[in-house]
Amino acid sequence: MRIYNDLTRKKEKLVPQRENHITIYVCGPTVYDLFHLGNARPFVIYDTLRRYLLYKNKEVTYVQNFTDIDDKMINRAQARNITVKQLAEEMIEEYFYDADNLNVMRADHHPRATETIPEIIEMISTLEEKGYTYVLNDGVYFDTSKFEDYGKLSKRDLDDQEAGARVDLLDDKRNLSDFVLWKFKKEGEPAWESPWGEGRPGWHIECSAMSKKYLGDTIDIHAGGMDLMFPHHENEIAQSEAANGKPFVNYWMHNGFINVDNVKMAKSGGNFFLVRELAGEYGYDVLRFFILQAHYRMPLNFEEEPLMAATHGWQRIQRSVANIDFLITNASPEYDQAQSAELTDYVTATVEEFERAMDDDLNTPDAFAAIFNLVRHVNTISADYVLSAASLQKARNCIVELCGILGLDAENKAEDEIPDDVLEQVKLRDLAKAERDFVTADRIRDELNALGYKIEDTPQGPKVSREVRN
Repeated sequence: MRIYNDLTRKKEKLVPQRENHITIYVCGPTVYDLFHLGNARPFVIYDTLRRYLLYKNKEVTYVQNFTDIDDKMINRAQARNITVKQLAEEMIEEYFYDADNLNVMRADHHPRATETIPEIIEMISTLEEKGYTYVLNDGVYFDTSKFEDYGKLSKRDLDDQEAGARVDLLDDKRNLSDFVLWKFKKEGEPAWESPWGEGRPGWHIECSAMSKKYLGDTIDIHAGGMDLMFPHHENEIAQSEAANGKPFVNYWMHNGFINVDNVKMAKSGGNFFLVRELAGEYGYDVLRFFILQAHYRMPLNFEEEPLMAATHGWQRIQRSVANIDFLITNASPEYDQAQSAELTDYVTATVEEFERAMDDDLNTPDAFAAIFNLVRHVNTISADYVLSAASLQKARNCIVELCGILGLDAENKAEDEIPDDVLEQVKLRDLAKAERDFVTADRIRDELNALGYKIEDTPQGPKVSREVRN
């Protein structure tokens, strides 16, 4: 597999430190609110990467953290008159509700910043011993001028670091790019004891300490949104490599934004749509399908039309599985051997096409194209030829398995079971056709169509399904 490494700005073959074992660290949410669709994109994308590596029989250790202490959390907790810990517990539970429904596998480790305070203090102490820190009135800072490679990920010069800084610049900071490692306590804020006084960790140090605790000094893959490249990931590199004396990450992956009117979706901008609300209208599967239909490094525009297209696309795959089930159930022992063999070969080619796409920097759009090509092929040849149950089963299994690698359950029905009274009308229509009473047959068909049901006459008998309508 080759992935685009943002550190080198090129695609590289994925070669883990330990044979067949890949370590992945993904920056998780700050748990002060429900997450929106832009937040969901990295959760879904890197979950898909993990699923594909597992499919390729790789051992994967996957870590995704929770930032459960920062300014946003303190402000939100104070506004709600609850503790920061209470807010974190509530929002982590809400996170898992949405993530589970998006079929995001739970990480091997979900560390929290507040549970990693000893490791954070230890890392800051190491940086202090090595001469990388200094103390100001509000906290302990990292001196970026002491780290020679600062800017190697984002390709920024030290003189151009003010843009994007998360903390307010102070007049007495040594360098504009310096960042806080430990914030001294303010009135009414949670705080922990440390060698420098009571306080709490800065944002960046959390991930360095948590990744080291669970994955060691060097990680195979570190991933997150493009907005984290600077300053967050740049600062992680500086403090981790300065403290550990080893390369921090071998492969950096960053996903593009989800935009609304070509502006990044963000709570700070007010142009965001919560996953919880969107799922109520479109369903979690459709949201996951929508996210994966674009290449992860490309921006994705949030609009109603692409979401409706995603709805139709996903329902088409689900219906194809239901249609194959129908064909298998009604399969005849007298089938076209040549076309059945050809379908089996097409299934093999589909798997190869899917893997080529996924091996090429997690190209999920082309992976979906391979699945849709198989769906189209089965629909086309089954309309003209009687196929063997065995070849149809292989096609069905292929669609289900490949969708599963993408985190989608194609065996979930696209609609409720067809009601018994509708099935009874289908039987009456079939009987009317047999008696050549086409007026009655057409009337029943039109009535069912008005109710949203479509009847297809196949060599195996009538097949009824719900129609996809806007």
